[in-house]
Amino acid sequence: MDDISKSPERGTFQKKRYLEKLENNPDDQAASDMLEWYADIANEKTELIQDESWKKDNLEFDLRTTDWILEKVRADDIYAQHLYAAICNRDFTKNDVWPILTEKKWSCSWRYAGGIVADMRETGDYIDWYCTGIRDLAEIHAEDYQQLTIKQQEEHLKSRAYVSEGVVTNEIKEDLRKLGWIVLDDEIDI
Repeated sequence: MDDISKSPERGTFQKKRYLEKLENNPDDQAASDMLEWYADIANEKTELIQDESWKKDNLEFDLRTTDWILEKVRADDIYAQHLYAAICNRDFTKNDVWPILTEKKWSCSWRYAGGIVADMRETGDYIDWYCTGIRDLAEIHAEDYQQLTIKQQEEHLKSRAYVSEGVVTNEIKEDLRKLGWIVLDDEIDI
C-alpha cells in the first residue's frame, strides 16, 4: 500500500456521542449498533484505499500521497482551509486525454472534504474544517479587537482570510494543476 496520509482521529467525532451513551447505559443496543456501523465503514474505507482501482484518477488519493502538497496543508491553516473550500461540492477531472474525453469526474461533499484535509494534516476529523467558509465578516471595532487575547486576535484574522465553500483560489487552482487536476465549472474563482 502506498504511504497515504491519515488522521488517527478521522471518524471519531460522531462516534463519541455513542460511546458516551454506552458509558451511561451499557445496555443501549442502538448505541452499540451505531458503533458497529461506524467500525464497518472504517473497515470498508481501509479495504477500499488498498484497491488499485480506487487510486486511479482519484483526487483524494493524489492529495493524501503527494509530499509537497501535504507539506503546504500541514504548514498553513489558511492554505488548508482554502483547499477544503475548493474541493467542497466541486467537480474535477484528471488533466489527461481519456478522463477528459470520457467526462470522468471526481467530487466530494463538504464533510468528506473536511475529512480529507484532516487526513492530510494527520490530525483531527472532518468537523475541524466543515463549514469553516461560513463566517461572520462583520467589522470588529479597534477597541473590541484590542480587548481580545492574542490567540483570539490571531483566530479572528485567520478566519477573515478563509474563503467560502466552493471557492477555488488561484493558488489552489495552480497547485491542483501541478498535481494533474483541473477544476470543472470554475466560474467562481478568486
